[in-house]
Amino acid sequence: MFTLLKQEGAARRGQFRTVHGTIETPVFMNVGTSAAIKGGVSSVDLRDELKCQVELCNTYHLHVRPSDEVIYKMGGLHKFMHWDGPILTDSGGFQVFSLASLRKIKEEGVYFNSHVDGRKIFMGPEESMRIQSNLASTIAMAFDECVENPAEHSYSKASCARTTRWLRRCRTEMDRLNSLETTINREQLLFGINQGCTYDDLRIEHMKQIREIDCAGYAIGGLAVGEPTEVMYHVIEQVEPFMPKDKPRYLMGVGTPSNIIEAVYRGIDFFDCVMPSRNARHGTLFTWSGIMHIKNKAYETDPKPIDEECGCPACRNFSRAYVRHLFKSDEQLGGRLAVMHNLYFYNTLTERIRENLDNGTFTQFRNKYSELLAGKCEG
Repeated sequence: MFTLLKQEGAARRGQFRTVHGTIETPVFMNVGTSAAIKGGVSSVDLRDELKCQVELCNTYHLHVRPSDEVIYKMGGLHKFMHWDGPILTDSGGFQVFSLASLRKIKEEGVYFNSHVDGRKIFMGPEESMRIQSNLASTIAMAFDECVENPAEHSYSKASCARTTRWLRRCRTEMDRLNSLETTINREQLLFGINQGCTYDDLRIEHMKQIREIDCAGYAIGGLAVGEPTEVMYHVIEQVEPFMPKDKPRYLMGVGTPSNIIEAVYRGIDFFDCVMPSRNARHGTLFTWSGIMHIKNKAYETDPKPIDEECGCPACRNFSRAYVRHLFKSDEQLGGRLAVMHNLYFYNTLTERIRENLDNGTFTQFRNKYSELLAGKCEG
């Protein structure tokens, strides 16, 4: 399913073939948590205007509302949200551990209360796989324990062992579900998740363990949760040599444009993050000259587009002055245009990374843009 086309150092250019289409990697997955991009951007926008390859939706949120049973009755996520490309569903593990104020972790799974209405919910490996099978996503993430960072070494070690046992159960249950005539997507793929906090020995040992369980890809989880950026890069460097070369690597929840460039440099293929849409809704925009705060008074009468290098719908049609006015007037169009711009930027960023890997010029691209994109836009 995964073909490694080219390498430049550890950076990889590949293709990942799925039942819903081929994914060109490195790729940024656009986050539509509840089957929608926050900011009023539809799947049609993503497909026709924003260069999106993969949408990411969340198992926990869709299980709570409208329920995976409803989506199953509607023919699965692809029909429900009118998207014909690949979809990756997060297992719900991170949300269980981050949103549930009261939870009890046992070997069978996690007991917790819904953050929406307080009702009691149980989720374990089998439940997560069944929900994701109902959603009929292209790629389902394994159910894992997301440990708070930092955590005691002893607890993190025990948690890694449990996550490995849960992965085996995920594999068994997915195989069973994919064999059923009533399953919508009988070619659903499973990605395993590497954990271990910031402990090198645990990260490496856990990666060795989970690579023995047959998965279509492997993710590094539990990072981008407040640790220094250099620590995140260090963990990637420790884990990457032990990740299968013939399977895609996914760094979960990352990150800034600079993070993506640096992680590609260290061998990562898949990314997702709410940052581009979340920041956009507050007026923070990413450009090829750095980060722009569109609500600043400096843009009050600026006739230029947000980014003169950008071809997104906002930049093709509207000025900085107009977008700033929309934000200052609390017009929803301002947020929509900003979200469209940032998602177009992120999808174009990974497109340019792929082009530079194809051309053997990724090192020069990294040297030019990694620091530039993290700075303030002066133009």
